[in-house]
Amino acid sequence: MESLIAAVREQDEAARFLAWPGDFDLDRGDHVEEVHLASGAALEGFAGDGAGGTYFFCGEGGEERPILYADSEGGAALVAIGLPELVRLLLVVPWWRDCQAFTDEESRELEAEYLEDMPDLVARRDRAATALGLDLPGQAEALSRLREVATRLGADFVLIFTPEGNPYESLFAV
Repeated sequence: MESLIAAVREQDEAARFLAWPGDFDLDRGDHVEEVHLASGAALEGFAGDGAGGTYFFCGEGGEERPILYADSEGGAALVAIGLPELVRLLLVVPWWRDCQAFTDEESRELEAEYLEDMPDLVARRDRAATALGLDLPGQAEALSRLREVATRLGADFVLIFTPEGNPYESLFAV
């Protein structure tokens, strides 16, 4: 099976959608601060966003590893188990960072704002998913999974600001 990272790089339609509105750039894997996981597990930055946030693979292995997102303001959360799950989240709910309550209602309000600026958002999303060979969940399912990963599974993935030994705050106040 081809690497999903390679597929994103090869599929212009998918790469453009993930760049915006997904705010996911495979050329921005360096985090601005020195960090490590409290568990001592490996941490590998592989993508970032326009505001200085970084996506990290956690532990050993390939694209199936857990993925932690750290923003540039000292917040972090586990957001997916494996790259396919992350890409589905970015395609279905590119506004996930603003879904603090993880509700479908909250997501629909944010979606309406995005659709005002990008009326072709759904068509672009669907073309990107097809190009990558991904089936997409609904918004409620994607947000439910994000909540489960961030709040339940994420407890074992605490990001530490290495110079001071302080943990990052959770991105989600739940």
